[in-house]
Amino acid sequence: MKKKTLGIGIIGGGFIARFHIRSWVGVRDADILGIFDPDRKRAEEACALVKSLDVGSPKAFKSVTEMAADPAIDALWICAPNYTRTEVMEEIAQAVIKGRGELRGVTCEKPLGRNVKEARRMLELARKAKLLDGYLENQVFSPAVTRGKDIVWARGAALSGPPYLARAAEEHSGPHMPWFWEGTLQGGGVLNDMMCHSVEEARFMLTPPGAPRDVLTPVSVSAYTNCLKWQEPRYAEILAKMSGGKTDYINRPAEDFARSLIEYKNEAGKIIVVETTTSWCYVGAGLRLSLELLGPEYALQINTLDSGLKVFFSRQVKGKAGEDLVEKQNAEIGLMPVVADEATEYGYIAENRHMVRSFLKGVRPEENFSDGLNVTELLMTAYMSADKGKTVPFPPPGLENYIPPVAKGTWNPKKK
Repeated sequence: MKKKTLGIGIIGGGFIARFHIRSWVGVRDADILGIFDPDRKRAEEACALVKSLDVGSPKAFKSVTEMAADPAIDALWICAPNYTRTEVMEEIAQAVIKGRGELRGVTCEKPLGRNVKEARRMLELARKAKLLDGYLENQVFSPAVTRGKDIVWARGAALSGPPYLARAAEEHSGPHMPWFWEGTLQGGGVLNDMMCHSVEEARFMLTPPGAPRDVLTPVSVSAYTNCLKWQEPRYAEILAKMSGGKTDYINRPAEDFARSLIEYKNEAGKIIVVETTTSWCYVGAGLRLSLELLGPEYALQINTLDSGLKVFFSRQVKGKAGEDLVEKQNAEIGLMPVVADEATEYGYIAENRHMVRSFLKGVRPEENFSDGLNVTELLMTAYMSADKGKTVPFPPPGLENYIPPVAKGTWNPKKK
């Protein structure tokens, strides 16, 4: 008898795990039944959040293997830090292969790996364990993105021709946790952290509805990186204090600004272009996600800070700092945009519903580890291009074993 409801286990109890938990109020046919985090207190807090939202009755597990072995758990969501993901996936695969647990599927937050070798290993392990795999790229599930794509392709592209340029940007003032700032732990800087979103979102918009990913063939990548803000002494000191002295952006920075231009060929052999910009040095109301899609006789625009809800607080309203209006909020007074439901608008609800429905049906999700690997290949090529200061044909020689200088802790733009 087929199960009608999945039991979900989440690995990690931090910021991104809680985004997924909050999204579950809009997810059907699945309950969150387990949390594992090496920090027991954080795991218990995540469990409490699940219970408060009435989206499951989870318990805090002692290990990934213990959670995978629980017969109530059918699928796992990997929301652990970048530098732990291959190790986590190894443990999941071993638990399944040795018969300690029966799982239908596994999903993993972006990026799938810190480099191509890690991303490929994630895919290999999922296949070895015969697990369905889902790549958690929320922005391709954002309602504005999916609805916008449907309209543009049904009306504009059908009547005047397909789009030829997509511009995507993600910008905010910097990550929450100290490890995100460390190139050796995170796998890079803002390019690895956020361009993964922009590259995949733009590719999705340029791909005809219902077509496989490989209808677009990457041809070349050109990229640029720099550390524009956080290597300045007063800002480097902030990072040092935040990390207890571990983060040293004077001598060991990661890029806080990056851009790339990716050329693709479509099935007709025509060049189409993806242009991306990412930044940890954007100071505005908060996280800004923007997208443009251009075609022969049409244009699409999305900006998450152009919200339908705005509030104004005078300088007499002196509340404590928080993120109750928008993610990465930078102020508490003035005219402020409010993203009323971030889990919906950023695509987390639709993403998780898709993953759950795919696993219940026994089919591989449309956004999967193969996509995560492809994104990683493009990001590493972008690092190569920035490192060499020139456009790089795709795929470049040595891509499989390439580690960006920033991920080695040897990159420093002020010592060029």
